[in-house]
This record gives sequence, C-alpha cells and structure tokens, in this order.
Amino acid sequence: MRLSASLLFASVAQVSLAFTPSQQASKAPFGTTLWSSTEATGDTANGDAATVSSALEALSKMTTLSIDSSDLDVVEEFSKYGLITDATTNPLLVAQVAGQGDKRYEEMLFDAVMYAKEQRGGGDSPLPDFEPELNIAMDKMAVNLGAKLLEMIPGRVSTEIDIRLSYDTDATVERAHRIIQMYQEMGIDKSRVLIKIAGTWEGIQAAKKLEKEGINTNITLVFSFLQAAAAAQAGAFLVSPFPGRVLDWHKSKNGRGGYHPSADPGVLSVKRMYAYFRKYGYKTICMPASWRPSRGAAVEGSNVDEILALAGVDEMTIPPPLLEALKERSAGEVVRECDTDLDAATCCDPDYRLDETTYRAYWETDQCGKDKLEEGMKAFTQSTEELRELVIANFG
Repeated sequence: MRLSASLLFASVAQVSLAFTPSQQASKAPFGTTLWSSTEATGDTANGDAATVSSALEALSKMTTLSIDSSDLDVVEEFSKYGLITDATTNPLLVAQVAGQGDKRYEEMLFDAVMYAKEQRGGGDSPLPDFEPELNIAMDKMAVNLGAKLLEMIPGRVSTEIDIRLSYDTDATVERAHRIIQMYQEMGIDKSRVLIKIAGTWEGIQAAKKLEKEGINTNITLVFSFLQAAAAAQAGAFLVSPFPGRVLDWHKSKNGRGGYHPSADPGVLSVKRMYAYFRKYGYKTICMPASWRPSRGAAVEGSNVDEILALAGVDEMTIPPPLLEALKERSAGEVVRECDTDLDAATCCDPDYRLDETTYRAYWETDQCGKDKLEEGMKAFTQSTEELRELVIANFG
C-alpha cells in the first residue's frame, strides 16, 4: 500500500519524537542557558567538561568539524588548534578569494587559465569555443584552492560542481570526473575529495553513479527530509542540510521572532534526517551547514544555538566567526544532543524506497524545500557568474 506524502514526509512540526531525552526535559525559556552540564541529561565531551578548554574543543570530541572557508590564512590559523578535520568551499567562497588581489590567489587563477588553454590546444580560442575554456579554468581554480586547503587539514575538501549543471545528471558526472582528474594530476588521491552536488533529483542520481565508481559525494543545498532520504538511498557519502535557512523560511511564514533551539524547525529537520540514517543503517554522513540564531539575533549568545542543539551529529561545517565564538564559550555548554542509538529508536519514518515518480510527487508538497533550493541555486549561480567574469578578465 502506498503511503501518503503527508504521512511519509510530514512537516518538521509533526516530528516531536525526534527530540533526545535532554531536549524533552528542557523547559528553559528563551534567553536562558540551555546546555548547562548540571541540568541536561546528555553527556559532555568524554563525560568531563573540565578536561577541555572551550566549547569548540568539547564539540570536536563528539562531532567532526569542517571549516566553511576558502581563506587560506584563516584556515591555517584554525588548523593550528588541531580541532578541524575537513574544509568546504562553494562558488561564493571561491569567487571571494579569487577577487581579493592576493598574490597567492592570483597565481592560482593564472595557473587555471593557462591549464585551460593547454587543454584546449593553446592560445586564445575563437568565441564559439570560449565557454569550454572558461569552464575548465573555473574547475581548475576550485581544484587549486582545494589542493592548498588539503595541505592544512588532515581530512577531506568538498569541491562543488558548477551549479548550472544541477539538472543534468550526465554533465554533472562528466564534470566530476574532470575535477577528480585535476586533483590526481596534482598528486591528490580521490579519497580526500568530496564532489559537492546540489540536491536536485538529477544531482542525486549523479551522486549514485559516482559513488558506484568510488568517487565520494556531498549533496548540498538540502532543506528537506525528502532530499536527504533520496541521497541516503542513492549511497551519497555525505549530505549538507541547512538548518538556518529552514528556520528562515518558517519565520518568514509564521512571523515568529525566534524558537527554543530544541524546537527550531531547522534543528528538527536535521535531527529527523540523522535519526533516519541511523535507524536504517545508512552510512551517509549528516553534516549540517548554514547557521542562524534560533532565539533571534538580539538574544546574547544565540549565534551558536543551532550548533549546540545539534552537538553529536556526525559532522558540521562552520564558518570562522562561529568557530571563534565557540572558542570563547565554556566547554560545559556542550552536551550531546544527537545520539546514534537514541535517535534511531525515536525515528518514526518508514524506509520507503523512492523512485523518480514518487520523489517528484512528494517534492511538489514540500514548499520549504522548493523555495529554499531555488533561492540557494540562484545565489550560487550568481557567484558562479562572478567567478566566470574574473576568469574572463584573466584571459588574454
């Protein structure tokens, strides 16, 4: 019997069972300390907050941390603490550093342009053939940057596929192959690279093909349980849900100024994904990104609300300002809120197998997912165009 979309992919407001016991017990109003080790039932890092010096260190002991930055100086500085494992980039970050006027980035961009010309036979191409050169140069710029980041971190870097290919499975796979080849030409094994792909149905199918080839993928711009379930079923190595943007959508619809972090719709959506992965044995890593203050920006300390409310999730990618904020916070504020066994036990979603027909039918009912995916893709497309203009300026 077919399950209805309303039952299978219920809104986050309906999944209160996704709370951990410590969240269910918490009745603290907005503005109070929510993660005190003396009040919560969850464990702190290694069971003893006194053994670590900051919330950042405590968090790193229960969740793998990735830095969401392409700034080499910033990444190098945070790498000194030994708490950051991975790094993520996106078209906005690549475009920002490429246009800084820093000699290091200028050299990367020059190398990318020369590489593209060599791949296309050398010299300037006539206009009809110019777009392929630009695409090669943009990919190579991202790879050059990723290679530098990998010199500073012990883990993986995520490199994003051109967002303009998000609805073309074959083109996405082709570009992924090229990016991996570029890394391998620089002596970097594909095991240290995640191919970052937008969470469209076509992108998820590209990830399915790539994973079968041993190329690991990161499904990004995830705003919906539906996207996450489809990605896990496709065998994606990792998904990047955006709790902050889910929160933005709900606040825009209901006019609320804030939520208790444990009731934040974005937090609940990530916990639902995590619980589903763990209950059904999917190996897909849940790595939330894009954070907002659950209780509202006016509440002191609320900038890391969502991060603390998801402590213990597989991995997080966090921008430098929030890493710095966590470095200044007490280790005692970090309590495990995501637990493999507890969350698996509270998962109430069936492992209903999705095909393209059912996926698209359910997707039509998911207004938050549709709205935020379109918005995110528009923003990344704009950043891609900005990078394209920088590349054009360096051809000659």
